[in-house]
Amino acid sequence: MTDVLIVGAGPVGLTMAAELARYGVGVRLIDRAPHATETSKALVVWSRTLELTDRMGCTQAFLKAGLRAPGASIRSAGKVLGNPRFDDIASTYNFALMIPQRDTERLLAEHLLSFGVEVERQVELVDFTEAVDGVEVRLRHADGSEERVRTPWLIGCDGAHSTVRHRLGLAFEGSAQGDDWLLADVRLDGSGAPPPDEIATYLHRDGPFVIFPIPGGRARVVATVGKTDAAHPRPDPTLTDVQALIDQRTGGNFRASDPVWLTHFRINERKVAEYRRGCVFLAGDAAHIHSPAGGQGMNTGMQDAVNLAWKLAMVLHGQAGEILLDSYSPERSAVGDLVLRNAGRLTDMATLTNPAAQAARNLALRVLLGFHAVRDRMATQMSEIEIAYAGSPLSKGREAGSRWDPESYEGMPPGAGGEPRFVLYAADAARGSALTGRFPDLLEPRLRSPPDASGLFIIRPDGYVGLSADEADWDDAERYLRLLTQSDGHTGGHAS
Repeated sequence: MTDVLIVGAGPVGLTMAAELARYGVGVRLIDRAPHATETSKALVVWSRTLELTDRMGCTQAFLKAGLRAPGASIRSAGKVLGNPRFDDIASTYNFALMIPQRDTERLLAEHLLSFGVEVERQVELVDFTEAVDGVEVRLRHADGSEERVRTPWLIGCDGAHSTVRHRLGLAFEGSAQGDDWLLADVRLDGSGAPPPDEIATYLHRDGPFVIFPIPGGRARVVATVGKTDAAHPRPDPTLTDVQALIDQRTGGNFRASDPVWLTHFRINERKVAEYRRGCVFLAGDAAHIHSPAGGQGMNTGMQDAVNLAWKLAMVLHGQAGEILLDSYSPERSAVGDLVLRNAGRLTDMATLTNPAAQAARNLALRVLLGFHAVRDRMATQMSEIEIAYAGSPLSKGREAGSRWDPESYEGMPPGAGGEPRFVLYAADAARGSALTGRFPDLLEPRLRSPPDASGLFIIRPDGYVGLSADEADWDDAERYLRLLTQSDGHTGGHAS
C-alpha cells in the first residue's frame, strides 16, 4: 500500500523515503530522470545532519566515503585574514564532511534499498487533484503510458523547478543575484595550493575565489566572473579560464588540471511562504533555494525530510494527531528564512565591489577572526547544531525547541528505533512509569534519567526538546502529551 508518494529522488527525497520506510510507512519514490546525479553538486554534510543520520543508521557509511575538513581559511592579497576551525563544534562530528552529491545519493539509495524500496525512475508526475481521502495523482512512465494513483499524502522533493509547487500555485518569491559564477571540479598541484582538507576562500578586488576539497585528491573551485546579458549566455568555461582566475586571485603557484565538470551558474534566492497545502508538502529546493555560501542547501533539505517523516509516520500509525503535521511548515519555514538570510549575507560580504568597502571588510575580518569566540560562532552557525524551534506549537517551556545534547542521550538517540516515539527524561521513576503507561503510543516505554534531576523533559523523535519543565510539573507533562493527540480536522486532501 502507498501511504506516501514522494516526487524527486535527490538527497531530500531519498532521506524522506528512507525515514518513512524505516518507520514502516508504505512509500513510493519516483523521479523522471533516467539515472541518479553523476556530478558532485552539493559537497558538504554538516554536523547536525550527521547527528540526524545517526537515527537513520547510515552515518558510518558517510564517514567512510567522505573527507573530513577540520577548518577553513580566509585570505586576501597573499595574507591569511583568519582560520575558522570546526574542532570546537559541540558535536561528535566536529568537522565538515566533504562528499560529492553523487555519493550522498548512492549511499542514501543503498540505505533505502535495505528497507526493500527502490527508486522508480523515468516516472513523471503530470498532475494531481484533490480527492476525498487524499490526492489523486497522474503519472507518466517512460513508454508514454499513464497511471493514476490515489495516495493519502504527496510530498514534493522535486527541486527548484518543482512540478508539485507549480501545481499548488505557490509563489516562489525572491530574486536572482546578478553575477555569473564559474564552477570547476579539477585537480590542484603546486606549493601554493591550500591544504587538501581545508576550505579556502580568497577575497580579491574582482571577486571571491573559493576552493573546496573533494575526496580522491580533487577540488572544486568557484568564483564570480561578472554579469552577462541573459540574451547572450556565457559559453562553458575552459581549463584556461580556471587557471587565469587562480593566477589572478590567489597569487598562483599552483596549477589546475584534469577537469571533470566545468560550468557556469547563477545564484537564486527564493522561498515559498508555506511548506504544506492540505495533504501536499514541499521539502528541500522545492521550498527554498539560496546561495551555496556556507554549504547549507542540501543539509537544510535533508533536515526538512527528517522533520516531516517522523510526524507523518506517527499520524499515519494513529500515534498522534495532526498537530504534528501543522508544526512542519512553521518550523521549517523559519529555518529556511534563517538560512536564506545567513547565506545571502555571506555572499554579499564576499562580493563587495567598492574598494573602500572591501578594505573595511578585510580589516574587520582580520580583527574579528582573531577572537576565538567569533571563530567558534561562525563554525557553529555553519554546523546547524543551533537550529531550534522555539516558536513551534510543539515547543513548551524555557528550553523547548532546542537541540537535546547528544551527550545526554543515555543509550540510543531518540527516534533511532523502528517506530518514532517521544522520550521522557525524569528523576521520579514511579510517576514517569505511570505516565508512559498512560501514553504508550506516544512515549518510549523506557524512562531515562535527566542530566539535571530538577528538570523534566519530553524529547521529540528528532532529538529536539518538546517540553521543558520543573521536576514536579507532571500536570504540564500530561497536558503536553494530550496536546499531541489533537487533530485539526484534516481528513482528506486539500490540494489544488
